[in-house]
Amino acid sequence: HIEMGRLSTCLSSDKMNNNEKDIIIIGFEGSANKLGVGIVNQNGDILSNIRDTFITPPGTGFLPKDTALHHQEFFIPVTKQAIEEAGISVDDITAIAYTKGPGMGAPLLSVSIGARTLAQLWNKPLIPVNHCIGHIEMGRQVTGGSDPVVLYVSGGNTQVISYSNKRYRIFGETIDIAVGNCFDRFARIIGLSNDPSPGYNIEQAAKKGKKLIDLPYTVKGMDISMSGILSYLKGNTKQLLEDGVCTAEDLCFSLQETVFSMLVEITERAMAHCGNTSVLIVGGVGCNKRLQEMMHQMAVERGGELFATDQRYCIDNGCMIAWAAMEEYRSNRENISGPGVVSHCSTTQRFRTDEVLVTWRD
Repeated sequence: HIEMGRLSTCLSSDKMNNNEKDIIIIGFEGSANKLGVGIVNQNGDILSNIRDTFITPPGTGFLPKDTALHHQEFFIPVTKQAIEEAGISVDDITAIAYTKGPGMGAPLLSVSIGARTLAQLWNKPLIPVNHCIGHIEMGRQVTGGSDPVVLYVSGGNTQVISYSNKRYRIFGETIDIAVGNCFDRFARIIGLSNDPSPGYNIEQAAKKGKKLIDLPYTVKGMDISMSGILSYLKGNTKQLLEDGVCTAEDLCFSLQETVFSMLVEITERAMAHCGNTSVLIVGGVGCNKRLQEMMHQMAVERGGELFATDQRYCIDNGCMIAWAAMEEYRSNRENISGPGVVSHCSTTQRFRTDEVLVTWRD
């Protein structure tokens, strides 16, 4: 369904007067419902960061099959827009990067096929990237946080991470579903819109909440569990609203306060263990201002600081994939496959953060 030949022709435009030594990487992200194409150079400059989101009706989620079709439909126009906005031509691109995993199988595969095809059409090296590493490295680059403890919290992942000996070590995580997934599913229960995202709409509703409802708080050592709080809300929300015990806004407020308190607790424990005073929040849920406020307060009380970004970089995007690939390319160039070689480039739905050898850090 991807007309790659037409894309190749359309993008072979006039070459800009660019420094021949510049390293420019284009990154493709499509592990969930967002298709992102981003372009960065070796200085960390973001030349373009284009994203298109597959949005479903209120009360519904996004199925892998439908999400994959969305990514296939928009792969060409989003790629064209990213290159045009960057003011470059295909000849200026040094390498292509794509999300290998983790994520939803069909969307991952659709975007990887597009990236593999472009690598062969344009005769460029192709670099597979771990989605989680992309979030971390983008966050470090944008905020300037050199070695913080990382809270990675999104629709598919919830992890507390710290770097040690060439790996990002996972100190704690969810033992069932991710925080973002819990929020998304609660938004369906109360009929919130998926535009621009369920989590954003929960955040806005929570600002109007005034009553704190007692919800299950489940921290198990360094890990958290989200299934209990979601099961409680599934079983009780309708009755609570009908009986006038609280409003939907109160429930959004209570959900945020409870879950974010759990996250702050396990993050602070990791910071104490590592002797670290700074924390970086990455992932889509990391955009939430209330989470940032609570984490900031904890970090300041420990004599440290919070590093956080806005929706441009917290939410899945192509730049984070391009930048993680840039780090890999510069530090491990001898092991990057040659131009047009794609036999090593697969996808996987399970790809843990600590599986990646971090060649670019001491």
